[in-house]
Amino acid sequence: MNRSIYFILLAAVVFGSCTVVRQGEVGVKRKLGKLSEKTIEPGAVGFNPLVTRVIKLPIRTVNLEISSNLPSKEGLNVGAIISILYRIKPEYASSIIENIGVNYEEVVITSVFRSASADVCSRFFAKDMHTAQRSFIENEITKRMSGLLSDRGFEIEAVLLKTIQLPPGLARAVEEKLEAEQDAQRMEFLLQREKLEAKRKLVEAEGTRDAQKVIAQGLNEEILQWQTIEAFKELSTSPNSKVIITNGSAPLLMNEIKGN
Repeated sequence: MNRSIYFILLAAVVFGSCTVVRQGEVGVKRKLGKLSEKTIEPGAVGFNPLVTRVIKLPIRTVNLEISSNLPSKEGLNVGAIISILYRIKPEYASSIIENIGVNYEEVVITSVFRSASADVCSRFFAKDMHTAQRSFIENEITKRMSGLLSDRGFEIEAVLLKTIQLPPGLARAVEEKLEAEQDAQRMEFLLQREKLEAKRKLVEAEGTRDAQKVIAQGLNEEILQWQTIEAFKELSTSPNSKVIITNGSAPLLMNEIKGN
């Protein structure tokens, strides 16, 4: 009886073992040391644990963060923290396990990054890694890594230079240059504003001058006489006593007489 139970339990272990391949993973069976070329999709997988093992690899996007010193064109080492976003192509899972192993990040991805980044960054000055050139450097490293790793089953989505630590002297020089550029832009704005204000005043003066010309051209003897008559009318309605000295056609000379 005990022997029967033993065999039943042994058979359950041998023939009834299973594992679960989760979402974002694929599995590959290794039976008696030989890898299967078939990729196992997410779900429950039965296998014989005495002769078979299920190796799982992630196929979702992975963020590999590393620290490195990037060489610059002038021979400086620029400290950086880099994120490498990559994923494994599912159909290459068996090939990666067989030819590279499960420690593929250290064997190929990190090594290829160090080579590609050294080749790309050595063509740029250290200050370029801290300015608008950073995105161009990131794209160049991504392209170089993709060219080396795509056929091996890895898709490099992006290389991001997250933190750049320039040498102290160079960092201060870059800050001073940026401050100088900002000051120059501020002065350019002020000069442009002053030019616009001067132009506005010139246009205003020209308008006043033109208006005076129009008025002067429109003043003739008849209009002046009419204006004189209108002025006399307004004075006649004034309650104050006034002395008016005029020849009847010339402009008025008026002096107000105040009562005691």
